[in-house]
Amino acid sequence: QLQLVESGGGLVQPGGSLRLSCEASGSTLVNHAVGWFRQAPGKAREGVSCVSGSGVVTNFADSVKGRFTISRDNTKNTAYLWMNSLKPEDTAVYYCATARLGRCDSGWAYSGQGTQVTVSS
Repeated sequence: QLQLVESGGGLVQPGGSLRLSCEASGSTLVNHAVGWFRQAPGKAREGVSCVSGSGVVTNFADSVKGRFTISRDNTKNTAYLWMNSLKPEDTAVYYCATARLGRCDSGWAYSGQGTQVTVSS
């Protein structure tokens, strides 16, 4: 069974950068879309971005456009979320998930436990 482990979160000052990683084990990410989601305290989980099995990127959140970049390295069975110009409102638990198929709209199958990102001075 596929397992996902997120890492790279932490405390960062406004304007700073972080790189989140989503490492898969138990199965391959090849041919599956991978997405990043986040959930802030008291708010619903929201989609951030997704990269399809063929590498096409879909951004779900307008608030992160131009600041966050999703990527994947199938040789390492890992996906990444590069976050720049971080703002306090980016504070949340960030989760990665894999889709059932290669498209970002094919439904989500597995999710990790999340990594905390806190943006504060």
